[in-house]
Amino acid sequence: MQDTTDTWMTCDFMSLSPALLYAILRLRQAVFVVEQNCVYQDLDNLDQCGDHLFLLRDGEPIAYQRCLPPGSAFAESSIGRIIVAPAARRERLGSRLVQRGIEHNRERWPDSPIRIGAQAHLQHFYAALGFRVAGDLYLEDGIEHVHMLLDA
Repeated sequence: MQDTTDTWMTCDFMSLSPALLYAILRLRQAVFVVEQNCVYQDLDNLDQCGDHLFLLRDGEPIAYQRCLPPGSAFAESSIGRIIVAPAARRERLGSRLVQRGIEHNRERWPDSPIRIGAQAHLQHFYAALGFRVAGDLYLEDGIEHVHMLLDA
């Protein structure tokens, strides 16, 4: 069995190398477009203003999210594009990833709540991390979502 090297990283868009950006976008497409069978516009011009938090395993991203400042996607700061590679899902990385995103946003934008547009079937996951439902269900790209908020 080969040893693996895990490295958590945070960087702004301009600090992402082309190879790393490609790997992140490939992971997002593999899960959000192919696995979830959802055709949507992933490249939404918000990556450029966000901070990108991810876990590299042997140089490849296996968990990822982007953190956005207040006034970009929502009035509040936000985290989104939260993803864990299928091969790593049994490692409970999702909770660790989102907790890192919460800590990041609270440090960067301490006076701002954090808003997410959660897939509805993940409400309990996010509620366990402190988020509360903040609106009605809505369809986004054919998938039920709900806004959830974590107070500042």
